[in-house]
Amino acid sequence: MVWVYSISAQIIQRRNIISGAIGNTLEWYDFAVYGTMAPIIGKLFFPSSDPFTSLLAAFAVLAVGYIARPLGGVLLGHMADKMGRKPALICSVIMMGAGTTAIAFLPTYAEIGSLAAILLILLRILQGLSVGGEYPSSIVFLAEHSSIEKRGFNTSWPMFGSVIGFLLGSAICSLFSNLLSTEAFQTWG
Repeated sequence: MVWVYSISAQIIQRRNIISGAIGNTLEWYDFAVYGTMAPIIGKLFFPSSDPFTSLLAAFAVLAVGYIARPLGGVLLGHMADKMGRKPALICSVIMMGAGTTAIAFLPTYAEIGSLAAILLILLRILQGLSVGGEYPSSIVFLAEHSSIEKRGFNTSWPMFGSVIGFLLGSAICSLFSNLLSTEAFQTWG
């Protein structure tokens, strides 16, 4: 009976580790893609006669997502303390997924004017809140569900996922920018 419990606990622990790594990979992938695509995002959402101004506006929105992270940590950390880590993690993944999907279908400045920029800012705030809650909560969740001997190893996987997300985001942007023509890349790529 102890053997069956041990196998079951190992499977659950492995599933938790994989989930923590994948969740952080996806969240940081989005931040890497946004940062890499900032010149194009700037042109589409913050058009200006000066391309540098458009680029700065796009990076300012990226910064807004980072500024929202501590607030996300407070809000989702409070939720995790009151309702449990798992519901907080699920909430953060849903928030990130909703924000990312909405940005994918967001009309540009040419289509709806300044509302496009406002919506982009709000969605980036939502994503920032999500990351602020996801990253620390996943580490704490793994620490709480790990044996003392494997706690350090198990809690390292969210950081690994973050790095992989950044690498994947940069690699995908590089791949598509090299495969597509400049016009195709900037319009639908």
